[in-house]
Order: sequence, then C-alpha cells, then structure tokens
Amino acid sequence: MSRRRTLGTKKKIALLVGAATVAGGGAFVMANASNAAQTTQDARTKAAQDAGVCQGLATALGNNQRFIEGQRASPDAQSQARIENREAVVAEIERKQAASGCAVGESAQDSQTAQPPQAGQEAGGQDTGARTGDQAGEQVCAGSTVTLSGEGGAPAASSNQFPVGTKLRVTNLDNDKSTTVEVNSVSGSCALLNNAAFEQVREEGKFLIRRALIEKVG
Repeated sequence: MSRRRTLGTKKKIALLVGAATVAGGGAFVMANASNAAQTTQDARTKAAQDAGVCQGLATALGNNQRFIEGQRASPDAQSQARIENREAVVAEIERKQAASGCAVGESAQDSQTAQPPQAGQEAGGQDTGARTGDQAGEQVCAGSTVTLSGEGGAPAASSNQFPVGTKLRVTNLDNDKSTTVEVNSVSGSCALLNNAAFEQVREEGKFLIRRALIEKVG
C-alpha cells in the first residue's frame, strides 16, 4: 500500500518564495536591459545633436572667415569696419563652440552640394507649389545649406550674391518653418541669417539647416 507524500506548510511557502524570486529576478533583468537600450539610444541622439551643433557653428565660422579674407584681398573704404564687425562675430561663434563642447576654432565652408528637387519644385529650380499667405518667390542658391552669421539685432540676412535691400525667404524643409528677411550686409555665403532670424526657423539644438529653400521675393 503506497503512501502519498505531502509537502509540509513550510516547504510550500519556501517553494512559493523561490518561484516569486525567480520571476522577480527575470523582470529585473528585463527592466535593466530595457533601461540600457534606452540609455544607448539617448546617448546616440545626444551625439547626433551635438554633431549638428558643432557642424553648424563650424560652417558659420568658416563663412565669416572667408568673408574676412575676401575683404582683405580686395579692400574698399568700408572693408576695415566690416572686418572688425566680423571679427567680433567670429569671437562670439568661438564662445558658442566652447560652451557647446565643440572644437574651438574649427571651421568649415558652406556646402553647395546640389539637392534633388523637393515636392512642388521642378528640376529647373522654380517653385511650383502655392505659398500660404505669401507670394511664391524665385528659388535661388539651390543646394545651399543655411546657418547663422552670429550678428545680433532685428531679423535680417547677409549675402554675397544679393544687394542690400533684397528680400529673401528662407524655409527650413525639415520643420516647414520659414522667415522673410531683408539683406542688410554682405557675407561669404548666399544667405546667412542673423541670430534673431535663425531662431525663427531652426530646429531645437541645431545651428545648421541642411535642407533649405531660399527664395527671392518682392
């Protein structure tokens, strides 16, 4: 005659506690793995943002340095004043580089790499799409990136292609923000926005607009 073995109350409790510990340990491991993955993703996102900040500041610095070199190579009556103004801008950009953890003094030239036509544009560069609340303009400087000049004051732009008084509309195609500003000085790029104008169209944490639509309006 067989006898059925029964577990004592203490053994049952011990088994239940052990099972709960194993389950809890598995959940802990999964939570740690999830947190580690999120931390890695956050680190990658921050690194990409930092790279965008540093590249934008380097481009702005390069544009201003190129302008200074041009003024020194072909001076006129106003060149010295322009150079002094730009040297102050260069100092401000280098201060921003230091504050952002970028290599201070690192510079790059404005990219002129052509981009494929965007929706609503023809290959010839003319914008065929309608503008909400504003007249469509003539697209210029196709493929140019846009950064800031580092200058203060009311929203404005500087350019090496358009005379003072020209109105330009700059649209950031990555967030669909645009600003229409008047050229008030010369620079080393098709269109450089001063600090106030750049703030109106930039993406958070970035000092470079890679996909820009620049239009001459008015």
